[in-house]
Amino acid sequence: MTCPIICIFVNWVGTIPPSTTFYCTKACTCCVYNCPAVSFHVFQLFRGPLLFRTVLFFYWLTHWSITPYPRPFAPIFSPPPLQLRPDVTGSAPTRKYGAVSRTVALLLWIFTAVTLPESLLFVSTLDGSLHAVSKQSGDIKWTLREGSYIMDTSLTNPNDGSLYILGGKHKEGLVKLPFTIPELVQSAPCRSSDGILYTGKKLDMWFVVDPETGEKQTSLTTGSSESICPNTPLLYIGRTEYMVTMFDTKTQELRWNATYNDYSAPAYDEKQDYKMAHLVSSGDGLVVTVDRETGDVLWSQNYGSPVVGVYLYSGDSLRHAPHLSLAMETLRFLTFSSANERADPYSSLKWSYQPTLYVGKMDSHLYASTSLVHHGVSLVPRGVTLARIEGPLTEEVTVRERGECEITPSTDVRYPPGSTTSPKNHWLLIGTQHTHCEISGVLLKHKSFNGPIYHISSSSSCPLHLSSAQFPLHLSFSTPLLLSAPSKVQVGKISFSPSDVLGHGTAGTFVFRGRFDGRHVAVKRILPECLEVAEREVQLLRESDTHPNVIRYFCTERDRLFTYIAIELCAATLQQYVENPSAFPDLSPICLLEQTMCGLSHLHSLNIVHRDLKPRNILLSGPSAVGRVRALISDFGLCKKIQDGRCSFSLRSGIPGTEGWIAPEVLRDTPGNKPTAAVDVFSAGCVFYYVVSGGQHPFGDALRRQVNILSGEYALTYFKEETNNDVIARDLIEQMISPDPVVRPSTACVLKHPFFWTPEKQLLFFQDVSDRIEKEPSDSPIVVRLETASRSVVRTNWRMHISVSLQTDLRRFRTYKGNSVRDLLRAMRNKKHHYHELPREVQETLGELPEGFVSYFTCRFPRLLMHTHTALGVCAHERLFQPYYLSPTT
Repeated sequence: MTCPIICIFVNWVGTIPPSTTFYCTKACTCCVYNCPAVSFHVFQLFRGPLLFRTVLFFYWLTHWSITPYPRPFAPIFSPPPLQLRPDVTGSAPTRKYGAVSRTVALLLWIFTAVTLPESLLFVSTLDGSLHAVSKQSGDIKWTLREGSYIMDTSLTNPNDGSLYILGGKHKEGLVKLPFTIPELVQSAPCRSSDGILYTGKKLDMWFVVDPETGEKQTSLTTGSSESICPNTPLLYIGRTEYMVTMFDTKTQELRWNATYNDYSAPAYDEKQDYKMAHLVSSGDGLVVTVDRETGDVLWSQNYGSPVVGVYLYSGDSLRHAPHLSLAMETLRFLTFSSANERADPYSSLKWSYQPTLYVGKMDSHLYASTSLVHHGVSLVPRGVTLARIEGPLTEEVTVRERGECEITPSTDVRYPPGSTTSPKNHWLLIGTQHTHCEISGVLLKHKSFNGPIYHISSSSSCPLHLSSAQFPLHLSFSTPLLLSAPSKVQVGKISFSPSDVLGHGTAGTFVFRGRFDGRHVAVKRILPECLEVAEREVQLLRESDTHPNVIRYFCTERDRLFTYIAIELCAATLQQYVENPSAFPDLSPICLLEQTMCGLSHLHSLNIVHRDLKPRNILLSGPSAVGRVRALISDFGLCKKIQDGRCSFSLRSGIPGTEGWIAPEVLRDTPGNKPTAAVDVFSAGCVFYYVVSGGQHPFGDALRRQVNILSGEYALTYFKEETNNDVIARDLIEQMISPDPVVRPSTACVLKHPFFWTPEKQLLFFQDVSDRIEKEPSDSPIVVRLETASRSVVRTNWRMHISVSLQTDLRRFRTYKGNSVRDLLRAMRNKKHHYHELPREVQETLGELPEGFVSYFTCRFPRLLMHTHTALGVCAHERLFQPYYLSPTT
């Protein structure tokens, strides 16, 4: 016989496996009802969700008491089933106090069971461990051990899967690749420009874990799915394994493989008021947790392996918690400073932080991790640096506080054989790599100061971890840290603030906002090893900056560390204009592209090839006194001056340019291959499509772009076949991005293209063509060229596609052939000449001169302009057509 109360309760809760027995005894009969429909012990029922347990608790409180019910052959660690009986025996006081004690005990049980996971913090380390630690002390409660975060033969950042290579195409040292392992897996199979084949694999899995004990209940993958015992609450941990393999088609060898693991966790919600800040060491497993509001150190623990991620318990899964990575020496230095602060609360401590790349080793694998360091940390020099006989002198000390100073221990550096004679040798030093960007700060040690921390906003191209948008952290320990901009740098006539960064380029080049001779300028800071490049850039700037569409050069200054070039200060780049056109509502993209080609044509007239034309290297000036904005070609670091009498340049110094914007002939390693100025036209064609399409690239996404350039596979999907402006733009861009440099037009020829014509010039061209062929016989070469493929131009019969009023007006004077391009041009010319004599209805149909009139015909016959322009190219030498074509003698 089944207990009706239990059955109703089970039906309300949901389906339960049919294996467990409830024991329920009514007061009136004292009989036991076996309920085979229910599935688990009462003890397990009471471990369910909060609402479930609460309902069960109040039902028990009013009906039953709990007494142990022994079960033979029960597992050692399994709780015994409980027998539920009404409390009908004993005196009234016994029943009264028994009910009170049961109430208190179960209330504590209900509301404390769910708070245990929420009191935990989850720390993942590089060795594959996931530690559940106490938020209050950092003590480890349990550890889940899985595979290492990275297992590869490459250099990987375990935080996001970024890849690094040593050497680079210009031998610039350690270089970050433009893609991560997850991005490679998503794009695989793919092929790079140098013939490297990439294959990828992704494996997702779920771990179902008891948050109280860390015991793994089961694992779920696409290949297996075990049943889950309903022992709630459970913690569901998602983990994804990315595997990438790279094959070299030239050597037929496996170049490298990489495996990267990542936990599935939503990003940290900045709207949440998270009270803690976690500082982690990039070199070991040290974690220091501080209070965001007071800056007090709450706890510090070392987990034995570098920390990769910090997570919070969110519902039944994980959520990212923000953490900041610092160099091992820097984190210990800050902890040391915090401890000494109590001895002298009014002393001041100054230092600056530099974003660096730390290269470490775990087992047999190398890893790279971005971290902040202070000036006391030894940095690995960039590039190949020879050992010095005597080290540099230092005028300042790291810490000056009551006679104490921190001295960084010396590190022996073993240089490889041949490093003094062979510049091609590369090696990797385990340590911290300087990235030539710093922020400065001062620690204010005043016990009564409780103000907030103000952050310096850094350039988006150099993401510092101290950005308030990414990590609003109070870095001070017992007192707040105030980050302020460093003092102004004055070098000769050039002055600038290092905190006012406008951008950065290759080889450690940075651009700052500054002043020269009383005017605002951009200051380009160049490293000493790039001195030869800087001198060549200055020489070419001096030679070419007289043109209004070339960046203007002002001055060069040097100190013992850098070379500084003062150039014209601009408002934005062409890339920023495309990404946010609403910020520049008055600018015309066609005008900007025309000015860009004017500047490029000027360079080519001086035998200067830019070789790195891209949207970021085309700047937009500030508005002039009349509000005019100019497009300016900048960044002459890769420019090449072609000697008089020559038209090409060699590639002995390497492949110039930016991947995705480089012409195919530059990439082809063929004997006798000497690129010409046509490489700039190819890059300009890519820029044209990028601007017109609003950010698209003719050769696809970044990973496949250079491969598509080599194979000549492009897609101008933005353009529509039946739109006049799109037909014109497609014609020009297809010529400019042709894989054959001989076919590409010159810059001067590009500027003559109808792409840049105003409606007035288009109408004049139609009129001049009609006048030119009016008396030509029908079998003349010009007329034959014009009428070739005319069916697609006039859409079989052009008279069927014009308005009825215009058809009627045309029949009043003469007969026109509907399949003739010449007759269509004649009709346009006649109606333009007699526009003011036309009936008002016809004028309204045609629109105003010249915009409306031209648009009326080109919208109906979108191929008319380009077809006519191509057909009349044989007349380019005639004086009448000089405004429309480049003279063959030019």
